[in-house]
Amino acid sequence: MKISRVEAVPFAIPYRKPLRFASGSVSDAEHVLVRVHTDDGLVGTAEAPPRPFTYGETQESIVAIVTTVFAPQIVGLSPLDREQVRVRLDRTVGNPTAKAAIDMALWDIVGQALGVPVTDLLGGFGDRMRVAHMVGFAEPAEMVAEAGRMQEQYGIATFKVKVGRRPIGLDVAACRALREAMPEAEIYIDGNRGWTPVESARALRALADLDLQFAEELCPADDVLGRRWLVTQSSVPIFADESAPTAGDVTRELLGGSATGISIKTARTGFTGSHRILAQCEGLGVEVVLGNQIDGQIGSLCSLAFGAAFEGTSRRAGELSNFLDMSDDLLAEPLEIRNGTVRVRQAPGLGIEIDEDKLRHYRTDAR
Repeated sequence: MKISRVEAVPFAIPYRKPLRFASGSVSDAEHVLVRVHTDDGLVGTAEAPPRPFTYGETQESIVAIVTTVFAPQIVGLSPLDREQVRVRLDRTVGNPTAKAAIDMALWDIVGQALGVPVTDLLGGFGDRMRVAHMVGFAEPAEMVAEAGRMQEQYGIATFKVKVGRRPIGLDVAACRALREAMPEAEIYIDGNRGWTPVESARALRALADLDLQFAEELCPADDVLGRRWLVTQSSVPIFADESAPTAGDVTRELLGGSATGISIKTARTGFTGSHRILAQCEGLGVEVVLGNQIDGQIGSLCSLAFGAAFEGTSRRAGELSNFLDMSDDLLAEPLEIRNGTVRVRQAPGLGIEIDEDKLRHYRTDAR
């Protein structure tokens, strides 16, 4: 079995409302569907979500790098040659979500070929995960109302609250309102690098009585000394996200004292890279959270397949519900969140079946 073709299809699906956070905002899911074809008819599928304000990738750049640079390097290889694929793709710097999508699509093919779910191939720890929902920038009452809807409709009891605005009092008020409305909920905050270290320390002091699970990426990734200082000031764990996109970055953040936990995102490091980062964190005794790249259902299904496979990623609720903010999606069988959890699909591979009519409707290249 050999890789015969690699397909990159850009598509755009509107969000029900713009998602706003400190590093930017999005009004449409302008993602790329990546499909790896084999000569015996198997097709591996994944999703690449560009985040130009974080990694520099755009929808156009992902399509270009996949079709003109990566595809020629891996066509003719076996889907089992994942390390050879990784080495070849890593000759090109950057482009994390494009590389990750190819990696996950290859795992999808292997699972299909063997007739087993990818979760079982990776580790087989569980068959479901608890879900955390991201609450974006809005007035405090609106943020509380959104969290309430998620709890009532889907049973979600863990919330990632976006912070990083100035003045910090608005975010403090939102977190307080959410805690008052949901005294039993698990709450953590994500600043997307929006505050300075001093502002971050101030905010954490103001939130000290809210029993936050942790705080994620509150200040700029390149503020090395400030980030280390913030860890010494914080009474809650500080998790690295955008500052730790590679295994080397994880080493720097943890051993340098700039973070005490790591967010793992399969959309950024695929299954192969994410597994290495998880093992690295486990070896150092560091906790992780399964993050989200504002993925659609395809990306969320990939994250779920990885997160449920390991005990380490299953301890905390995974960020698996951002697709609820989209007006539509491409899966023929939508993901379902029930009682605050989502189940792994038991089909071979990732269990992804694309609704081709929807893909034709939402794709943005020449039809």
